[in-house]
Amino acid sequence: MGLGKKFIGLLAIVLVVGCTQSDGQQEQQKKEWALALHGGAGAISEDRPDSVKQAYFDDLDEALTIGEDILADGGSAEDAVEKVINYLEDNPRFNAGKGAVFTHDGEHELDAAFMVGNTREAGTVTGVKTVKNPITLARKVMETSEHVMFATEGAERYADKVGVERVDQEYFYTESRYEALQRALDQEEEGDGKQSSLIPEEDKTALYADGEKYGTVGAVAVDKDGQIVAGTSTGGMTNKKFGRVGDVPIIGSGTYASDVVAVSMTGWGEKIMRAVSGHTVSSYMKYKPASLEEAGDYLLQEVLNPGEAGMIAVDKYGNIYTDMNTNGMFRGSSDSEGNREVAIWD
Repeated sequence: MGLGKKFIGLLAIVLVVGCTQSDGQQEQQKKEWALALHGGAGAISEDRPDSVKQAYFDDLDEALTIGEDILADGGSAEDAVEKVINYLEDNPRFNAGKGAVFTHDGEHELDAAFMVGNTREAGTVTGVKTVKNPITLARKVMETSEHVMFATEGAERYADKVGVERVDQEYFYTESRYEALQRALDQEEEGDGKQSSLIPEEDKTALYADGEKYGTVGAVAVDKDGQIVAGTSTGGMTNKKFGRVGDVPIIGSGTYASDVVAVSMTGWGEKIMRAVSGHTVSSYMKYKPASLEEAGDYLLQEVLNPGEAGMIAVDKYGNIYTDMNTNGMFRGSSDSEGNREVAIWD
């Protein structure tokens, strides 16, 4: 066989393989909508009263219902993500908004990010102290500003400009979070430098380990129009130092959405940032190529170390991924085909 015929034969094989892969991707049917949420991952104790556990399950169920109702009625993924996170921000059980932890200086500093994958538009805020619902401000930054990120006082000034509600620092106060800070400060004075992994006996309403790093809330969704959206909101980590910024408001790290997937991370922010986690998942899917499950497993099992993170994601077809390499993650998921789950542990 001449070189020309060999080349034509090889080209034909390549074309057949390429068409087969393309056809396989086209065969996957898109769900009308899909939604996933999380309320943080980390050292979550199972050794608590059933009433305490049930309270968390009820809260996750309510948050999931809010997003389901919006999407099932034909609403947008943007609205579903924002409203789900609003509910979690207003709930003192979770480390975002009302339940935000204390910084080293005894204040509350909140971060949030919002992103639409189809357009790659994004808005983030960091270090805000007086914004009741940071995720709403992050969405406003995306929709009404030529910028992507606003920080500290500038973000609060922008909140005034776009009419996002502000509150006093006292609004964010919860006794359990304050006690967690005091214990962290006591440990720091003793020269330990580490935070306790035990739930204090006096905190009867907590499932989280005292002072742990991993409280965050987030949601991801795809709607009937194919819009893929990710949002994340957090109060940071107990006893965090002056000006620390975590992974949540860093686009591509704790929050990311592309034309194939939306991702919201929770866990140890510094580790999540170093892995550029959200973008890593998207790139693995696009350029490997790989399924959502394969990409999520790659991040949590091969890139990040055990105990560092949890992840929720939804791809453009409505496939959902919710997993963690910690012992638990507050999470829920639902889709238009009736698949629904609320869970904390495996």
